[in-house]
Amino acid sequence: MGIITAMVLATGCNDDFLDTQPLTSIPGDVVWTDAALAEAFVTDLYTALGNGGFDEQMLASLTDESVFTHPGRGINTITEARSNPADPGWINGTLSWQNMYSKIRAANLAIENLETPKFDNPAMAARLKGEALFMRAYLYHQLLRYYGGVPLVEKSYKLGEDDYTMPRNTFEETVNFIVKDADEAAQLLDGKSMAKGRSSKAAALALKSRVLLYAASDLHDIPTASAKSSVIAGYSKPELIGYVSGNQMERWRKAQAAAKEVLDLGGYGYELHLTEPVAPEQGTANYMDMSLYRGGAEREMIFGRYFIQSKNENGGRVGLFNGPNGYRNWAGNTPLQDLVDDYEMMDGSKFSWDNPDHRAAPYDNRDPRLAATVLYDGANWKPRFTTTDPANQIQTGQYEIIGSDGQKTTHFGLDTRQSSIEDWNGTRTGYYMRRFVDPNPNFVDMNMWQQVPWAFFRYTEAVLNYVEASIELGEDAEAQEWLNKVRFRVGMPAVTEGGEALMQRYRNERRVEMAYEEQRYHDVRRWMIADEKFGRQPRIIDIKGTLKPGKTVTLYQYSRENYNYTYNPIELGKGVENRAWDDKMFYLPIHRDEMNRNDKLVQNPGY
Repeated sequence: MGIITAMVLATGCNDDFLDTQPLTSIPGDVVWTDAALAEAFVTDLYTALGNGGFDEQMLASLTDESVFTHPGRGINTITEARSNPADPGWINGTLSWQNMYSKIRAANLAIENLETPKFDNPAMAARLKGEALFMRAYLYHQLLRYYGGVPLVEKSYKLGEDDYTMPRNTFEETVNFIVKDADEAAQLLDGKSMAKGRSSKAAALALKSRVLLYAASDLHDIPTASAKSSVIAGYSKPELIGYVSGNQMERWRKAQAAAKEVLDLGGYGYELHLTEPVAPEQGTANYMDMSLYRGGAEREMIFGRYFIQSKNENGGRVGLFNGPNGYRNWAGNTPLQDLVDDYEMMDGSKFSWDNPDHRAAPYDNRDPRLAATVLYDGANWKPRFTTTDPANQIQTGQYEIIGSDGQKTTHFGLDTRQSSIEDWNGTRTGYYMRRFVDPNPNFVDMNMWQQVPWAFFRYTEAVLNYVEASIELGEDAEAQEWLNKVRFRVGMPAVTEGGEALMQRYRNERRVEMAYEEQRYHDVRRWMIADEKFGRQPRIIDIKGTLKPGKTVTLYQYSRENYNYTYNPIELGKGVENRAWDDKMFYLPIHRDEMNRNDKLVQNPGY
């Protein structure tokens, strides 16, 4: 007690004690006088990106790409159209209203303080301001595409403000704000050599391209959207979710020009110079290289989230999150039959279950990207840790074998939910995700973290944006030329259709080329085809292998010499998800708590 009293008396006599700076933080006014501290502050803005799209729960499972294996995490709330302001369902932190505005405030602080830098390095200050502007634009683009027009906060609010509430800006104002920030960021970052994972001129232009593509789409042209949806037609504030005036074709022209700005950048893109399709095997290899961003395919990356293996970041656990349970992985976001069916045959024709040849061998002679995206029954994969599968092939069916008693018995595939290895976390669809998973046979997904980056923007997205805008503008030849560049590098033949048929081919091409890239969720909405695509129960595959006469297999492996296989597409069980669509789901609801905090907000339609 005496020692404590002496310390209090000693410090109490020294007025300087009140001015002691905390040892665990740096005063704000000091940050902006030091170039290194200012850079650290701007670098922290990137934490808003989280793991990119490589969280355990992926946006793909809110679409017709995949289903999430483990129920009860809010995904069903969205896929079953039960979202409401009190319970919107699963909201990833990278699009959370609260998280986005928290980082927007930080970006505003950086922009304000870098306007007139207090450290002697104007070039660095300009670069940091460009990064802050890009991040502010990116954060607002996240809010825009999930919620529509939002309050545009351009300053860092401080304590003692008269009012902290703001109304939502219109959709058009929000688009213009993002484009302005992106243009300024591109100008400030022009010519700068940027490290991996940081923004750049190309990233800013790619963001602008995406936002203007969305802005031109049917969902945001209110006359068009109202004709297609009674929910939108009955909304009292349509200017918050789209354009109530202006010309949609002019918006498509702006979208085309913005995409062309990206296409004209040097140093980006991969194998887009071809004049005819590569061989199928090379097509699969090219697509795998692009998915892993290795070798020359690194040129596809415009802006991405990189992971460091030694840090054991969750973004490096894609194989564990999504791999087969027969490899002791978690089977998280498993592909649906609906996605698998949309991969064309090698000759460019549609796959059809009504075609007996297709039904008999549904994975043969398909678009080479299928084999690089989906692990299907019989696909070769990594070495297992068990001797019960010497062939190292995916097993998602039920197969006859000869038991120890000499009688036929059923072997449940090692990667099914009846697996002898793990029977609780297998696929519900008959497939596993292969894309983005390091195929190195020495890489064990269950206990290693990979270093495959997540691309927020890659060059091919801008190519496809340009194709879409060109089709909308009636420039079919231009669209075909660029679409076929994408197809030739994966071994697919040229598209020759025009008009509406070309648009349908393009939409399917975008679907398979950008599978699992967080595009489908937005594309289906902005095209206003969600009722058709998301409003029905998705399909999975049921596979059975029966022994051919005279065959006596005791240890199963995929073999057409020994087995007759049947493949039957069936609906996903209603006990897993009861998928439905309601037009309110074109947008997420603004959470009830945000509405209560800010009485000037107007809720989205249908809520």
